Amino acid sequence: MARRKSSQPLLERIIDRVESRPRRRRPRRNRKLKVGSTPRRIQAALLVCAILASVAAGRAITIQVFDPSAYAEAAAREMTASRVLAANRGEITDRNGTPLAVSVPAVTVVADPLLIATNGKLDTADMTEEDKQQAAAAPALIAAVLAKHLGESADTYLSQLTKQNTRYSILAKKVMASTYLDIASDLSAQDLIGVYREQTPDRTYPNGTLAANIIGFVNSEGSGAAGLEYSLDSSLTGTDGLEVYETSPNGRIPLGSNVVTAAEDGTSYQLTIDSELQWTLEARLAAQVKTSGATSGTGIVMNVKTGEILAMANTNTYDPNNPGDADASATGNDAIMSTYEPGSVQKLATVAALLDTGTITPETRVVVPNTIQSADKRIKDAWTHGTMYLTARGVVAYSSNVGTVKLARQMDKATLAEYLSKLGFGSTTGLPLAGEATGSIPGADMSDQTRDQVAFGQGLSVTAVQEAAAVAALVNGGVYHQPTIITSATDGDGNAVPVAQQTAKRVVSETTSSQIRDMMEAMAKMSARQGNRSVALDDFRSGAKTGTAQRYDSSCGCYRGYVVSVIGAAPIEDPQILTYIVIDQPGKGYQSGNLAAGPVYKDIMQLALVRYGVAQSTTTSPDTAVTYNP
Repeated sequence: MARRKSSQPLLERIIDRVESRPRRRRPRRNRKLKVGSTPRRIQAALLVCAILASVAAGRAITIQVFDPSAYAEAAAREMTASRVLAANRGEITDRNGTPLAVSVPAVTVVADPLLIATNGKLDTADMTEEDKQQAAAAPALIAAVLAKHLGESADTYLSQLTKQNTRYSILAKKVMASTYLDIASDLSAQDLIGVYREQTPDRTYPNGTLAANIIGFVNSEGSGAAGLEYSLDSSLTGTDGLEVYETSPNGRIPLGSNVVTAAEDGTSYQLTIDSELQWTLEARLAAQVKTSGATSGTGIVMNVKTGEILAMANTNTYDPNNPGDADASATGNDAIMSTYEPGSVQKLATVAALLDTGTITPETRVVVPNTIQSADKRIKDAWTHGTMYLTARGVVAYSSNVGTVKLARQMDKATLAEYLSKLGFGSTTGLPLAGEATGSIPGADMSDQTRDQVAFGQGLSVTAVQEAAAVAALVNGGVYHQPTIITSATDGDGNAVPVAQQTAKRVVSETTSSQIRDMMEAMAKMSARQGNRSVALDDFRSGAKTGTAQRYDSSCGCYRGYVVSVIGAAPIEDPQILTYIVIDQPGKGYQSGNLAAGPVYKDIMQLALVRYGVAQSTTTSPDTAVTYNP
């Protein structure tokens, strides 16, 4: 027969058994309770307590002696939680402190689906009927609150709120902190739990497209994806912190332990860029590209004395607040990434090499025919003319290809290649921007025909920033200053952080630099005499050089269309500001530097000179010879 399980308590059963044992019969005595004696029922109870105590003691030994750390760690895991303390990304500002890229308070809204599904009890065995009813209704109520403040439909959030077997589900990213406070308030009013926030500051660009090709943007993961945001990403990002605190199924324990490792904010950078000048350059370029029917335009404004870039603009741009709406090509920076044959502005480098080696002087006489033979081709000027008698100064002023070729043939090819390299062509400038192109220049073993082409700006390729930096060196006394776009940096605590130091080197003599300025001023005066005053400035003596180059088209392996440009500095007697404007593929009627690029050059130079308080010229241009009588 099966043993029947007793419902009597264990303690009572043990006592009863002890009491039912046979007892030895003793002679009857006068039973008086003696000190130290104990009735049998009390003795039995004490025996049972001793047994239970032994069992408990054995269990205690197991916990305390055999595996204490495992139980302590498990308890700690159940009672602690942690959250990342996001570091603020460093700011990027212009030279005057105007914000160009900043991080604003924002959060990622996340849910704990398990906490929601159990109404805070986590273990379903602990749930009351009321808990179950509240847990069943919670997802829909929470979804309604989220939809109210975040703008999506409630269904958008239900799947995330009811995920199985997880305590972490992202509901929304880049939510303004103030919006989350409204969400939290509504949830609290309805006693809804399981939704919280993670600090994830949002990156924003308050000036939209302004300097976008320089600044770049961050991707959805918060990492730099273009421009300075990409190249300086590791220092801008900073280091996240961590908070570890005690918690319970019903939330954080107010007086529980709390250990915080503070976040270290990223490095902030102040640029050399002048945002107001940048805005004007961008606007003027865009307007002129439209007027001239061109495909794009690029402009650079530089401090001649220091190499600081005051403005760098491209018409091929985008809004970094919405990079997904932009064409991939627009997120680059044409000023440093696009290469082209520079045309006649490059004559300044050729003539500088000739002057610096003593091969010619500004007064050197050159007989200039209409064309000149170069291997199997004939080189000609942009206009048809008979034999001209020009000084070397006149060759630059008239921008004669034929005259430049005749002068360049007086110098060996290795020397020309050496000067091109010294002036920074064929290598990057070292700007802290990813994707900078090197361009290409021929070596000392170039052919005679290549030498002839390079002399007037074909047969080599450059970037706009290379050309600007080289001409700045030619007019500032002969010293090449590595272009720079960062003026200072500070860490998250406001302490100064060292920035890369510019290099400076002499590339031509002061005499050569003075002679180049003389030739550039002669060109500006020549242009004005011919009725085009686009490179002549009000109240300032100006020196400039225009350029018109056939544009190489890789799709056909041929030349098709033009790249036109103007580069100049003022006041030319002591240059302070340099501006370089490049217009790509202008339409008919605008295929010259004067017509397409000149108007932008003049407007920007006039603005920049006044903006930076440059003193007006008090001397007049010297009367120099550009032609001679044979």
